[in-house]
Amino acid sequence: MEQFFASPGYPGLFVLSFLASTLLPVGSEWLVAAMLLNRHEPVAVTAVAAVGNTLGACTTWAVGIAGGPFLIDRVLRIDPAARERAGRFYRRYGVWSLLLSWLPIVGDPLCLAAGILRVGFGRFLLFVFAGKLARYAAVAWLTLGGMGLFGVGG
Repeated sequence: MEQFFASPGYPGLFVLSFLASTLLPVGSEWLVAAMLLNRHEPVAVTAVAAVGNTLGACTTWAVGIAGGPFLIDRVLRIDPAARERAGRFYRRYGVWSLLLSWLPIVGDPLCLAAGILRVGFGRFLLFVFAGKLARYAAVAWLTLGGMGLFGVGG
């Protein structure tokens, strides 16, 4: 495992990005920045990270689809009043909230809620991928801009 992360390349980035978008507490932005600093192709790095992270979110969505009632009633023990508040929030902001699925702490639960609430896969995929692509593009842009600002690579 140490060797895998010592020189991960694109497969390592994909796996880490995937895991970062599940309920596991890991991040992938550091590897995106490291790969860019090591002169990997920016478009490829951004694309691999966004696709891996989106597929991880799809897994969380599928867990919501398959286990919604069990999760709500037995695991999360969400009372009917809280369920109603969540339903009102989602009716108000709906799939647009999935653009924020890249956020720490709230992003994974948004994907889980989308599954529980049976958001269509196409709409889910579109909004989640857009949000995650924007996040990784911002990380790449900031990393590459910082390289120029600090004279790295030059």
